[in-house]
Formats: sequence, structure tokens, C-alpha cells
Amino acid sequence: MGKGRQLTPALIWSLAGLAAYAALPWYFPQDLSVAATFAGLFGGPLTANGLMQMAVHGRPWLAVGFIALGLCLVTAGWDGGSRRVGLVWVLAAGLGLLTLLGGGFAIGLQGWAFEFLNGWWGPLPAGQIGMGLGAVAVLAALLMVLGCGLARLGACRGNAFVACAVVLCSALLLLFVALPVGKSLLGAFIDDTGRGSLQALAERLGHERVWGLSCLAGGVRCGVAWNTLFLALLTAAGTTVMGLVLALLSERGRFRFGGALRLLALLPIITPPFVVGLGLILLFGRAGLVNQVLEWAFGLPPTRWFYGLFGTWLAQMFAFTPIAFMIIRGVVQGISPSLEEAAQTLRASRQHTFMSVTLPLLKPGLANAFLVGFIESIADFGNPIIVGGQYAVLSTEIFFAIVGAQYDQGRAASLALILTGFALAVFFLQQRVLGRASYTTVSGKGDGGMPLTLPEGLRRLCWTLGTPWLIFTAVVYLFAFSGGFVQTWGRDFTPTWAHFKTAFDVQWSAHGLVWAGSAWNSLFTTFKLAAIAAPLCAALGLTISWLLARTEFAGQRAFEFSALLAFAIPGTVLGVSYILAFNVPPFELTGTALIIVLCFVFRNVPVGVRAGTASFKQLDRSLDEASAMLRAGTATTLRRVVLPLLKPALVAALVYSFVRSMTTVSAVIFLVTAENELATTYIIGRVGNGDYGVALAYCSVLIVLMSLATAAIQALVGERQLGRRVSDHRSHPAGVMA
Repeated sequence: MGKGRQLTPALIWSLAGLAAYAALPWYFPQDLSVAATFAGLFGGPLTANGLMQMAVHGRPWLAVGFIALGLCLVTAGWDGGSRRVGLVWVLAAGLGLLTLLGGGFAIGLQGWAFEFLNGWWGPLPAGQIGMGLGAVAVLAALLMVLGCGLARLGACRGNAFVACAVVLCSALLLLFVALPVGKSLLGAFIDDTGRGSLQALAERLGHERVWGLSCLAGGVRCGVAWNTLFLALLTAAGTTVMGLVLALLSERGRFRFGGALRLLALLPIITPPFVVGLGLILLFGRAGLVNQVLEWAFGLPPTRWFYGLFGTWLAQMFAFTPIAFMIIRGVVQGISPSLEEAAQTLRASRQHTFMSVTLPLLKPGLANAFLVGFIESIADFGNPIIVGGQYAVLSTEIFFAIVGAQYDQGRAASLALILTGFALAVFFLQQRVLGRASYTTVSGKGDGGMPLTLPEGLRRLCWTLGTPWLIFTAVVYLFAFSGGFVQTWGRDFTPTWAHFKTAFDVQWSAHGLVWAGSAWNSLFTTFKLAAIAAPLCAALGLTISWLLARTEFAGQRAFEFSALLAFAIPGTVLGVSYILAFNVPPFELTGTALIIVLCFVFRNVPVGVRAGTASFKQLDRSLDEASAMLRAGTATTLRRVVLPLLKPALVAALVYSFVRSMTTVSAVIFLVTAENELATTYIIGRVGNGDYGVALAYCSVLIVLMSLATAAIQALVGERQLGRRVSDHRSHPAGVMA
């Protein structure tokens, strides 16, 4: 790469940062509109740009970033060696970042945020509110210059694009994952008097209710930590098996209606989490259909047998199997038929070929599906709170510690530490299982082979497991959503559209169309925020997975775990963490729609990371190297070569992030406001008022809307083209390859 091209990124970012000082408002006044803020760009201390802030409004510490960018701009034309210039960029950008961020955290609304700073430096003439567009643009420019400087010093093999991507992703994970979670977990070390205490942490972690084993000695229950671990292992194993079964049926099962199978398999993921629980209660609850049949047929009195471990496990199986299915399906599609054909050429049977060739190549997908299922289970809140009964888990204990009458933030933080420890242990176990083995099956060579159909015995086993599951899925949803079409479930089954009219009524007036239904506002807000978050989440997740799979840099393991950390934390804790971290300067976001979007993105990004990681393990590095030999840059290689081969992972990330953003409850329950009401909070409010008909009618509309959105995403992204033949199920008998 020539010297001029190497200088270009740093030069462009330095100019962009300097321009942001003059063209964008430095702070973010929440009470003013965007138009009013830009109108006062050269006005008062709330709306002025960075240059005005440091020159007129008594904030000279902002000048350090301006000087740092100016120094980077000047040195971009030096004739000195690359390492000398890189060192200047790193030092200047690092000093600018430390000064701006340090000042942001140390200076609050009224001056110094910490009392001891008043004694050291004396009172400040002015405080500051949360950072705005100008400050964010300058920080981004400094980060990019820092990445260019590190590349000049030899980091990431001198590739400026890779170095900048690592720096930017690391900064985002630190700011929106590590900072809020760390600030929340820090409460575990604080005693009731507000002082740091390891004894307080030990007492909370060693409590009988957390680690008790009385259930093994005839007691009523075990500790919540053991309950959570046992449930998570059951759920992870079950969802991985069912995801594999459905993926094999979809891709290798000679099933003519594969589209319908995939739609039914993905149905649980496009519904609010409490809908599945409600449907299961209508089936297995005390007054459910199963108990009524047992009482009528055998005289058995209705009981609450369903509530507890079994009910929670079954609800989580419905909720998380689609995630495993999406991850494993992409890996099944990526297996090269030439490897299977080679085994059959050596006279291996289809069953032996599957067990010795196909199944080992599925290991990355199975391991990633197990990891995601485990972390989803330990962080799940909705299902245990609905059908858990007396089977307490860590997520519900944390919730009651936060919102209960006791409000014990220290206890909630200590329980969250245990969840993080569980996630960390499974993460490293997964790394140990996968090891350094190669699972590459997609290379630059042509491959016109046809995927191997399933052995007859395995195909029957998959149908035996998959068919009842799919039928049961349809039955659960039939019961769950029938409540939206009847007057009052359990008392008056008269068909009616009244619930839909209450929520989604549309009227014409003299002024035009009127959205008269009470649910329209929450639906429009939710759809808008989810549509913003989904592409951001997919882009960030796949970028992180590419960095993990294709690059090497210091702290890579910590980088990967920080990307998964948001999954290991219950949604309620993450929501409270965001309030604690972003309620004061320098990032004052509480009460805005932006904090909800950020919560959506970083809550859901681990699925994109795991799906992308599984797919990258199948792609031969020779594809990247061939593109580089043809003088394509890293960005061009990603866009033209790698991304088309990652379409299954891209679909998984887009669909999951969009749907989860539309249906999430626990992560945003503390972040919503009257101006930014979401669909799930509206539904919960209706359920709290006993208006189940409107709540279920709203869920039905969400199902249709998200089904259309999922189909649109799949049509827009398209299918991955690997140049392989597909068997004609109508022309060839079972087990015969075309």
C-alpha cells in the first residue's frame, strides 16, 4: 500500500474532527429541539459549538482535543518515517481522548463531580451537561486517528482499516457494555453504609438461598444459583438438539415445504416472550385444557404441576430453539458436498459419512448454539416470572431485589456477578472444545456437488422429534391468540373484533386520516426504534466476528467476552445499568429514544457475533488472500467477497435483532417514557389491568408485522450462492443422489 493511501484516512479524520468543532453543537440539551440547538450554534453555553465553548463560555479544557487534531493534521505531511509519524498520532490522539473523556466524567452540571477535585484545582467557572453531536464526532475522529497511528506502529500488521475497526469496536464495547455493567456490578462490593467491603460481598455470595443444597437432603428447594445452572444446561442441550433436528430437516430432509417448516420453526422468536407462557398456561395451567381433560376422564383434581422447573424449561425451549435453528442452519448450508462425496467414493455408507464427516463439521455451529442457549437461559426473566412458580432463578431474584420493597442493589449486583461467572465458564469451555481445529468448508474452488441427504434412520428420527414439536408449536399459538378474538376468555367465547378496534381503530375526519386506536403510538415508536437498531446491531456483530476470526491483536479474548457480556446480564440489570451510567454527564441519555436504541443494539449484538463466528470458521482464508492479491482493499474484500458468503449469519443477526427489539421487555422496562412507549410495555399495562383481549389482539398484530418484516429481510438479503446442486425430491427415490 502506498504512502499516500496510508496518510489519507488520518488526514480525512483530522479534518472531520476539526470541522466538528465549528459545525456541530458540543452539548446535548434534551429540552431543546434539534432545530433550536443548531440555531444557537454560535449562541449560549447550551447550544454553542466547541470553538465558542472554549473561547467564550469558559471551558478551556476542550482546546486539548482541537490542538491534538491540529497536530495530527500537520504531521500527516511529514517526511519522517512511518513509525515516527504513528507515534505522534498515538500520543496526540490519546491525550485528546483522555482529556475530553476525563473532563467529561470529572466535570458535572455544577462544576467538579468529585469534592476532592475542588481542593486540588479550586472551583470551576462553569459546569457542563451531556455531550452532543460535536463532542461525539470529535471523539470518533480521535479514535480513528489513534487506529491509524497504531497501524503505523505495526499493530494489526500495519492495516489501518483493521486497526481502526478494532479501536472503534473496543471503544463501543467499553462505553456501552463494560462501563454500565461494571458500574452496576460495583454495587456488590458496597455495604449498607456506602463503603467498599469484601465482607459484604462474601456474605451476599455465600447466602444459603444462593448456594443451598437442602433439596438433596429432603429439603424444599436448592439455591437459586444451582437452579439457574441446572435449568440453563437443560435448555442449552435441548435447544441445540432441536435446532439441529429442524436445521437438518430444512436443508437435508427432502421436505417439499421447507419454507413452511422454517416459518413454523421461527414462529416463537417473533412473539413477545409472555405469549408463549400464556399459551402454555391455557394448556397446562390449573384451569388449562389438559387438567380439565384429566379431571373429566380420570377424576384427577386440577393441580399446579406445570409450574416450576418443567414449565420454565418448556417455555425456554420454545423461546430459544429458533436461535439455535438459525445458527445451525447457516452452518449446515456451508458444508461442502465434495467432502461427503469423497467419503462415499471410498465406499462409506451415508450413515457413516454423516457421523464421520458431516457431524464433526457442524461442531462450530453446535458449540455456538449451546453457548447462546445457555446464556439466554440464565439471563431470561419473562418465562421464569410467568411459569416458574416456586422454582426461583437468579434473574427473578435480581428483579425482586431491584423493584421490591427492600431495594437491595448490592444483593442484585452480587447475583449478577454469579451470572457473569457462569457465562465466563461456559465461554472458555466452548473455546476448549473447539480448540484450534479447522472447520473450513467454503473455499475459492468451484463446488458443484449436491448436499448429502440424511440417512434413512436419521431422517426418521428427525421427523419423530421434529413433527410433534412443530405441531405442538402450532397448538400453543392457537390457544394463545384465540383470546384476542373472543369477548372474554374462560367466560364468554363470543367472537368479536372489539379488541382490535380498541387498539388499532382508524377513522376519517375533516382533517384526514386519524389513528384513533390506543396502540398506534406505541407500535409506530417500537417499529421505528427497532428498524434503526437492527442494521446497526447486525453490522457491529458481523464486524466483531470478522475481527475475531480473521485478525489477531492484543486482548482478543477479553474483546470477545466483552461482546458476549451483555447476554450474560439479565435485562433488568442491563436496564438499571444504563440508567446509572447515562443519567449524568458526560453521556446524559436517560429519557431519550437513543438510550433505548443503544440498549437494543448491545443487548442483541452477541447473536450476530456467534452466528458470524460460526460462519467465518467455514470460509477459507484463501478467499481473502486472493482478493488482496488482486489489489483489493480490506473494505472491498469484505463487501465483495466475504459478505455475500455470510448471508445466513446476516439474516440471523438482522431478524433476531429486529424481532427482539420489537418484543423485549426486561431490558427496557426502566428506560421507556411517556413519549417513547413501546409495544411490550403497552401490552404489560393492559395485562396488569386485566384486559387480556386487547393484549392478545396486539400480540396477533405483532406476529403478522414481524412475519412480514422477517420475509422482507430474507428477500432483501437473499440466499447464499455456493454453486451446488439441489436434489429433486419429486424425481428421485429416498436415499438416491441425483
